[in-house]
Amino acid sequence: QVQLVESGGGLVQAGGSLQLSCVASGFTFGTYNMAWFRQTPAKEREYVAIARWNGISTYYTDSVKGRFTISRDDAKNTVYLHMNSLKPEDTAVYYCAADAGPQTVWAANEYEYWGQGTQVTVSS
Repeated sequence: QVQLVESGGGLVQAGGSLQLSCVASGFTFGTYNMAWFRQTPAKEREYVAIARWNGISTYYTDSVKGRFTISRDDAKNTVYLHMNSLKPEDTAVYYCAADAGPQTVWAANEYEYWGQGTQVTVSS
């Protein structure tokens, strides 16, 4: 049974930091592209960051470049999102997702597996 379990969300003041974690099970983690998406009630789910299966390539949406870092630990079947310099507009539910690849995809509907989401709230 495939599971993606996120943790690490919470309430933080603007300018602060949070680290999200996503522990995966039920599939061969090291062969999957892993991504973080986020969604608010007013917006469609958007990709935030992607870490390719090869452990080398990463991608970020423009609004988080230089502030967020995605990383993966294949030995622990875990992907992380370290978020610095948080802004109120980063407030959203953050989701971990997995795609079998090998090509990198950015659209939410192309990802096979999803976590339940973790709320991140940034106060001004």
